[in-house]
Amino acid sequence: LRAGGLVAVPTDTVYGVACLAQDPRAVRRIYSLKGRNGTKPLAVCLGDVELVHRYCHVNVPDALLRDLLPGPVTLVLRRSEELNKDLNPFTSLVGVRVPNHPFVRELARACSGPLALTSANISSQASTLTVSEFQDLWPQLSLVIDGGPIGDVQSPECRLGSTVVDLSVSGRFGIIRPGCALDSTVEILRQKYGLIPESS
Repeated sequence: LRAGGLVAVPTDTVYGVACLAQDPRAVRRIYSLKGRNGTKPLAVCLGDVELVHRYCHVNVPDALLRDLLPGPVTLVLRRSEELNKDLNPFTSLVGVRVPNHPFVRELARACSGPLALTSANISSQASTLTVSEFQDLWPQLSLVIDGGPIGDVQSPECRLGSTVVDLSVSGRFGIIRPGCALDSTVEILRQKYGLIPESS
């Protein structure tokens, strides 16, 4: 990762491809690997919830962050100046993940800054739950970490990826991608914190 490589990692939802978010060349490499539209943002992955405050302007209670993270949720917040300007330069927001997976969190802690994280698949293809499912990407990866099958390979629900929720507007939330934890996330945001859903 420190040499600018792309590494496939298991997470708490689907297999991901990670690189150092602060390395512009590695970020460009992820877009090229996935055949991804350059205006589709990448999320950042952190090892600990406390670090969210370093890379984002947080306008929700700390307890809310801790109710959702670590977990299968991506929180979209206003980005801070600490974040690489070449990462998603077209938006003032960033999605942040703290997966509930000990390996990927330990990996993020071992790196000097956040990881950029995206699903290990070609854009618009199904998310992957085993390393063999993204075998066509292996030649372009520096390392593939095989954490075994994630969830139930037969279940379509397991391929949904994280629930992506926009918390950038105070007092409101918007669901960008329903993902695998929609109901529990919405219940916490509405019932416990009284946030109002944005009309989609």
